[in-house]
Amino acid sequence: MLDGGPIHLKPAAELAERVLLPGDPHRALAVAQALLEQPKMFNHHRGLWGYTGPARDGELLTVQATGMGGPSAAIVIEELIALGAGTLIRIGTCGALDGGLEIGEIVAVDRSLSEDGASAALGADGEVAPDPDLTAALREACGGRAVTAVSTDLFYDRREGVEQGWANRGAAVVEMEAATLFQAALVHGVRGGCVLGVSDVIGDGRTRIGHEQLAELGVRLGEVAFEALERASSTAR
Repeated sequence: MLDGGPIHLKPAAELAERVLLPGDPHRALAVAQALLEQPKMFNHHRGLWGYTGPARDGELLTVQATGMGGPSAAIVIEELIALGAGTLIRIGTCGALDGGLEIGEIVAVDRSLSEDGASAALGADGEVAPDPDLTAALREACGGRAVTAVSTDLFYDRREGVEQGWANRGAAVVEMEAATLFQAALVHGVRGGCVLGVSDVIGDGRTRIGHEQLAELGVRLGEVAFEALERASSTAR
């Protein structure tokens, strides 16, 4: 990042040390409205909406959209860390490769297969893990389910057999940003974690979540992530 400050984020409010990272800017707004008291817009540049305000524990919390995919997420995460973020949790959606997962289910991610270019460019070698203490808190907050994710660059992947290949390597869900977050956090010595909601079930076809249910799921992801932050803070004391 240049000495003059961040290039892509234009902070208009204080950045919290704790940051929740949805991909969708509309989800960032909904989560901020649900979790923060009188949220102030942190960023709106490039359509990457972000908000900061006091959470229910009285401490500041920032909710910042990353956009879609690893390259966009890498830019946002890099600039947030340079500005002082130390704990970052992705709150996103995923497609289920595991037939035991259902639409609307929430899972923590305990490792991600690096099938995307951004995390590989940051140094990920095949797979990357999140912060263990933060992940343990996320697992408890979402009911005990933790899975392996695969992070990829393509939402519409036409390659024959690719999803089965990921499943054979242990991946239960597929998404686009977790590996980038985990590797960036590792490189910079900060804490990264991820909690995902199942928006699609991928099998012979694709079953997709409804619009209203997706909006509700986004807010629940924020609530689960904040509960994990409270748990992790309590454990650290």
